[in-house]
Amino acid sequence: MQFGYTILYVPDVPASLAFYQAAFGLNTRFLHDSGDFAELDTGATALAFCSHALLHAMGKSPRAPQADHPSFEIALVTDDVPAAVARAQAAGAQLVQAPTDMPWGQTIAYVSDLNGFLVELCTPVSPPTSA
Repeated sequence: MQFGYTILYVPDVPASLAFYQAAFGLNTRFLHDSGDFAELDTGATALAFCSHALLHAMGKSPRAPQADHPSFEIALVTDDVPAAVARAQAAGAQLVQAPTDMPWGQTIAYVSDLNGFLVELCTPVSPPTSA
């Protein structure tokens, strides 16, 4: 078993792709001709989007995310969190938490995307060194 992708339910798949490309520099791996499903190239796994319309056609009722009451987050790793936050904000992301240095050596910040999903921008976690 391998983790393949996370799917975000969004009202407008092409708009979400454009936002993630502008805000985070991620490129489209796949976009279905219908415009109802797409994947971004994010490395070993993919971040995917599925339209509300397609979900309704499948008998599902998606709910809108709430950045102030998240049930999950997407974490994107970068060496320069402040620059990543600035790029995301320039693309329309809303700042939720400014870059903060954590006790375990990681720098983290949070923004919400155009649909309200919480996105963590963080440096890599460094494994502890042995003595």
